[in-house]
Amino acid sequence: MTASNPLRDESPAGPGGPTLRGTHLDSTAQLMNRITSQLGSQLSLVSLNGTRRPAPPTLVLVAHGSRDPRTLSTVRVLIERIRELRPHLPVRLGHIELNEPLLPDTLASADPGEAVLVPLLLSRGHHVKHDIPEAAAAAPDVVRTRVAAPLGPHPLLVETLYARLVEAGWRTRMSDAARRSSGVVLAAAGSRDPDAGVDTRRTAQLLAERLGVPVVPAYASAATPTVSAALRTLAARGRHRVAVASYFTAPGRFATECAAAAPWIAAAPLGAHPAMARLVLHRYDQALATPEPAPERALASA
Repeated sequence: MTASNPLRDESPAGPGGPTLRGTHLDSTAQLMNRITSQLGSQLSLVSLNGTRRPAPPTLVLVAHGSRDPRTLSTVRVLIERIRELRPHLPVRLGHIELNEPLLPDTLASADPGEAVLVPLLLSRGHHVKHDIPEAAAAAPDVVRTRVAAPLGPHPLLVETLYARLVEAGWRTRMSDAARRSSGVVLAAAGSRDPDAGVDTRRTAQLLAERLGVPVVPAYASAATPTVSAALRTLAARGRHRVAVASYFTAPGRFATECAAAAPWIAAAPLGAHPAMARLVLHRYDQALATPEPAPERALASA
């Protein structure tokens, strides 16, 4: 989240004690920033002729759900980042399972109009291909739905993965010898759908190009190789300085287990990084820009 830098009063304190001028200015500046942001948000809903523009379609962020309370907390912070970037945009949350509100309940209580469902998922798979479209099709008639593409693969995910690795201790500059001994395991949830593997391998390729070292995708379940097997593969290639990049949207059991296998450093999950908020909005805009298929016409009888 963005925050204004404190305004410092560099003048010396007077004889009556320390000055509060800097604090006063800081509070005033923050108040003016909030007023300006709110005013800008209201003006964006008014056209040049003074009439009120219709509200934009609702963004429904579709999270998987988890028993780990950190997951829901992270998703809520991500939603706040999205709202900061686009204050006038209605944003709601729906879960596929394990947490409330469930997606069907979110759609059932939605205001009439258009809603864009953005999966908080990183690749194609059963949830993206079946569960989310089925929930969209079952929405009330007054809610017109579109389903956006999953978040990955995309360069903004690579930007987030890179930032998380650097936070964990990855060196942005290293010697040739260090580079030759380094590697990364991209730890993902895993899926039986072959398209999910294609998407994850593409992300691994993009991250390898960014880092300049091999990146091997690995999975916590439903697919191979496992993180341990990927680590052995890199070790056999002389890569003993290996980091684990957490290709998970939020903390949870899989992310914790994969991080525990790291022989060196383990990055935090993608979480509410600013690039993730930008990516969600990109998928939202992309879905709105895609023409809807024309309804099929019944063939006229001869």
